[in-house]
Amino acid sequence: MEVLSGYFQPGNTTVDDFTTVVVDNSRMDALGREGYELTVDRSSVRLTAATQTGIFYGKRTLEQLMTDKGIPCVRVSDRPRFAYRGMHMDVSRHFFPKSQVLKMLDEMARYKLNVFHFHLTDNGGWRIRIDKYPRLTAEGAFRTQRDWYAWWDQNDRRYLPEGTPGAYGGYFTKEDIREIVTYAAERHITVIPEIEFPAHSDAVFIGYPELCCTGKPYTTGEFCVGNEQVYTFMEDVLTEVMELFPSKYIHIGGDEARKVAWATCPKCQALIERERLDGIQGLQPYMIARIQDFLASKGRVMVGWDEILHNELHSETLVMSYRGQKGAIEAANRGNYAVMTPGEVLYFDWYQADPSTQPRAMYGYSPIKKMYAFEPVPADPESAARNESIIRAEFVDPAAVEPIRADRADRIVGVQGCTWAEYIEDEEQQEYMIFPRLLAVAELAWTPQEKREWCDFKVRMNSHIPLLQQRGLNTFTLSDEVEITTRIRSGNRAVEVTLDCEKYPAEIRYTLDGTPPTPDASLYEAPFTVTDSTVVRAAVCRDGVIRSPERKQLVTLAAEIDNYYPFDVPEIWKEYFD
Repeated sequence: MEVLSGYFQPGNTTVDDFTTVVVDNSRMDALGREGYELTVDRSSVRLTAATQTGIFYGKRTLEQLMTDKGIPCVRVSDRPRFAYRGMHMDVSRHFFPKSQVLKMLDEMARYKLNVFHFHLTDNGGWRIRIDKYPRLTAEGAFRTQRDWYAWWDQNDRRYLPEGTPGAYGGYFTKEDIREIVTYAAERHITVIPEIEFPAHSDAVFIGYPELCCTGKPYTTGEFCVGNEQVYTFMEDVLTEVMELFPSKYIHIGGDEARKVAWATCPKCQALIERERLDGIQGLQPYMIARIQDFLASKGRVMVGWDEILHNELHSETLVMSYRGQKGAIEAANRGNYAVMTPGEVLYFDWYQADPSTQPRAMYGYSPIKKMYAFEPVPADPESAARNESIIRAEFVDPAAVEPIRADRADRIVGVQGCTWAEYIEDEEQQEYMIFPRLLAVAELAWTPQEKREWCDFKVRMNSHIPLLQQRGLNTFTLSDEVEITTRIRSGNRAVEVTLDCEKYPAEIRYTLDGTPPTPDASLYEAPFTVTDSTVVRAAVCRDGVIRSPERKQLVTLAAEIDNYYPFDVPEIWKEYFD
């Protein structure tokens, strides 16, 4: 972006009123389908793109450029790094109404995200009406308790028929789905539905127990892979789903099958023998292959979590790498397409600050700076190792990590932030967990790596928090925690110390003499150097009062200090895993 002098004064008009729009298909090579060129001078605003999608995104940039002084005069030539810029919403573990889905679509469009991954079925409840199987929602969409810990973790796990007084849950009618898909399309967002196979399907067997190995509800969460009725069900359900969702991609889950019931199921064992499968380990790939072929026969493309790499995949099949980055790297190096969505980094349901200051979240720690640090295309050992270090929360040597081959880098088609809802019970908490971290995901997805810089993003991100709040979003207002990192300089004779905080501006006070920081301690203004082993103690001060926990770090010439976002497991999770 080239910033010129002066401002354009839009007055009380809207972007649509004052912008001269030019759609020029000859600009496709330069701008792509989603890029645009924007020129603002003191008297006019001109927006050029090869498609209406590019025009749409150019207008979003104009909205973000607006200030109290007007719109700054600029010249911008912009296009996204990735074609897939996604956000995922789990509506099974907790149900979120159509109004909340539409609200999230508005925010996605504002930040140029273009894929909404709609997680409609899981063990928390079946959330989409299927005419041929009405008991999916009549008996599998409601349960005894809202609280996930009480319902799932403490083994209540009972579903209730629709209409039962006090039952918790809900589902989307076909008219709801059509409205959501249309609303998204108007904002240049594709909605990808997810229907889980073969696991995470407890809710199915409440109304259709014959589809699981035991023939009884509450006994397993996996479909009976050896039962041909299951494939009739699968094709029927996906056919109705495809009638509602025009997306090229259909997500079929494919993750976390426990396989216990398959080991003793006569039908599964007969299938293993008949098809000469690799024991129970071969059953899931068998089912995934049949789903993949069925979708292809209908002109659609399968998407699945990274366990589908156990299959021979069609060339267009899309792999979602959620167990770290390895799935995407393997998929790309095999020649398949992949989306980076590592749970250790890009899950919005993980803690975003010190757990003692936060509502209960899923195990893990992903502050916004960690998300922003991730590189979606680790095409060299250094970037792959940096990613792996923040995934594992410890230093990883570049020699120990396989990167994406340079000639396969284009197989990473995008990134996605995921909002799993086990411990997100309502709309306010959902917004609190998503925002402002969604802005980091949006920038990972749109902006080339060489143009991303944390300090610049931090300033802009902080300026958007009041805007998010003005739009009625319950956003997290960022942490006061201080980060201390170091770099060895001057031929190993000095250490450069950098202090940082998510909030901007932040008044960081620090000491080097071993005493606790006070409001009168040294004010951090820029990185400083020390030449001997030194204890740095720092905290955020506001209005003459220390506001954050103190950060204390021994700085030496022996080793640099980086932040790989280590995490102290909260007591509630220690109890859970014990």
